[in-house]
Amino acid sequence: MIKYLAYEYQSVFSFLNIFSYITFRAGAAILTGLFFSLIFGNYLINKLSLIQPQGQPIRDDGPETHIIAKKGTPTMGGLLIILSILVSVFLWADLRNNFIWISIITILLFGLIGFADDYKKVKTNSSRGISSLVRVSFQILFGLLVTYLIVLNLDPIISNSMTLPFFKNLIIDFGFFYFFISIFIIIGSANSVNLTDGLDGLAIVPVMIVSMSFLLIVYISGNKLFANYLLIQYIPGTGELAVFCGSLIGAALGFLWFNAPPAKVFMGDTGSLALGSSLGTTAIMCKHEILLAIIGGLFVLETFSVVLQVIIFKITGKRVFLMAPLHHHFEKKGWAESTIVIRFWIITIVLALIGLSTLRIR
Repeated sequence: MIKYLAYEYQSVFSFLNIFSYITFRAGAAILTGLFFSLIFGNYLINKLSLIQPQGQPIRDDGPETHIIAKKGTPTMGGLLIILSILVSVFLWADLRNNFIWISIITILLFGLIGFADDYKKVKTNSSRGISSLVRVSFQILFGLLVTYLIVLNLDPIISNSMTLPFFKNLIIDFGFFYFFISIFIIIGSANSVNLTDGLDGLAIVPVMIVSMSFLLIVYISGNKLFANYLLIQYIPGTGELAVFCGSLIGAALGFLWFNAPPAKVFMGDTGSLALGSSLGTTAIMCKHEILLAIIGGLFVLETFSVVLQVIIFKITGKRVFLMAPLHHHFEKKGWAESTIVIRFWIITIVLALIGLSTLRIR
């Protein structure tokens, strides 16, 4: 919106030309998302507390400390994140860019699934939300829609392909099967963030770090000069996604203000599914799907711990971890919550550095 207004008057006021730069608007998006969250955060949290007098239902089989320490904390804080992102994007992004609209559609659709799940939990005062069948069915349906829109807006030459890190010319075309891969990435990313969101601040900071990494990646992918220099695919239009990533970073920073231990609000499935799916969608649009698995390796690790726990238990009747996801295992071992959270942040930073280094090592 602001870009359009600036364009109308930049012939009169030349300084308005600064609004045409993606880097400036990405920075502005970060600040807008941050300040929107800080300004309206307490108001929304108070409203959520009024309609959730008992707060988010706590798992009966979870760590005993959660029943005491986290009881009464409201959920659905993801609404604040989504609103912050949307306000920031509508203010600073180029709304003629189809990739921006795909990102908006993704965050709204998966946020809706999460909201329905959170709403049922609160209404029934149970840690069980909507059924797994309904949840997964809608995720597949929405994942298919988002994938179709992405493929529709990418060059047919690269739309069904995937690049491999460390190799400059190794591109694999999966043809029609790429639809299944893309849906898996979007759903997997959404649910992995959801699984990681179990401790105060544990998920939101890694999401922010991954978003920072992809802000740089999409900017490079959308800039022909930088893309050619680093020997990565140039994808026109993806540079504008830096503004979306910026809005996500700002919204995450603002939410962290309220989610820092002890949390005043949880993001719930509303936030985790919306954020996770948007990261997966962004990686697909800039054709760096495998980099998402590297940079977001913490989310992969948390998901793998759950899958491994279930498989081994069904086969042998024994548990690999004291409790899954992995962060609960360390809680059971006696690690302090803050220790687990900060160490997992450090792991994400290291993985982000490794992932970004692949852009140069080709």
